[in-house]
Amino acid sequence: MKVDLFDFHLPEELIAQVPLKDRTSSRLMVVDKETGSLEHRTFKDIIEYINPGDCLVLNDTRVLPARLHGEKEDTGAHIEVLLLKQQEGEQWETLVKPAKRVKKGAIISFGAGKLKAVCKEELEHGGRILEFLYDGIFYEILDELGEMPLPPYIKETLDDQDRYQTVYAKERGSAAAPTAGLHFTEELLEELKAKGVHIAFITLHVGLGTFRPVNVEDIDKHEMHAEFYQLTTGTAKLLNKVREEGGRILSVGTTSTRTLETIASANDGKFVESNGWTSIFIYPGYEFKGIDGMITNFHLPKSTLIMLVSALSSRENILHAYETAVKERYRFFSFGDAMFIR
Repeated sequence: MKVDLFDFHLPEELIAQVPLKDRTSSRLMVVDKETGSLEHRTFKDIIEYINPGDCLVLNDTRVLPARLHGEKEDTGAHIEVLLLKQQEGEQWETLVKPAKRVKKGAIISFGAGKLKAVCKEELEHGGRILEFLYDGIFYEILDELGEMPLPPYIKETLDDQDRYQTVYAKERGSAAAPTAGLHFTEELLEELKAKGVHIAFITLHVGLGTFRPVNVEDIDKHEMHAEFYQLTTGTAKLLNKVREEGGRILSVGTTSTRTLETIASANDGKFVESNGWTSIFIYPGYEFKGIDGMITNFHLPKSTLIMLVSALSSRENILHAYETAVKERYRFFSFGDAMFIR
């Protein structure tokens, strides 16, 4: 299957640059996964489509303020560092710009020396293993000195950094937000619970690879990035119970979907306590074993995310929905509008 089959025209002005003041006031496109029929609603109306006994699965990862600006100690040159993944101890895999200035042994200073980093290893494509030196608590220093690593297609500065976090964000570790969850408020979640909807949490730490384009012509030659996930015993029991009692499992976002499908695929459709790294690649032809429906945002052309969404319905249905979204001036990507495939 060719990557170009998932291309569509997206006017640049439809890429949402800032979040709406009210999280639930974004638009919602409801898609029947079998017929492709569409309804146009507001996100707070999602409660009308979720039944008592259904289970909504949310990714509780928390985005790190992972972009740091520092100076190279010997030259004073400006260096930008993006934290990707913690290694052993105080060592992190990072992305550095300009990488050519940061060789093995180089020292970078942040916040007038409050935080320092020594380059331990040079990787490909600007990657570096940095060891951080500091006094105090690393995450408190990061909260003070770091910036939220907004996606490259967002050019505006974010006034309130918490708007790039879900209201239920808990487990630190993401390089990007699970953006489908940005539409929920605590009040909406309470309304869903009051209706008899189960709320469950999984964790998948979103990596930088979520923004990387597919650079091969044939989809089956693309290699997915690996991301860390975790599902607890309690959540596994709840999901199995919901399935046994005839409820639907509805994932919020592609990250929740990839986690649930990774676990269900390895356990004959059942859920078990699990943690590890997943590089599952879902595209049309894939048979879903873990979810019945999904809430998601509108994704990049030719991305692995639009391929995953297409697998839950069909390529034709989803491309028709996207063409309609462009025509109806929906807002796209991280701070954009939502789609519910049911």
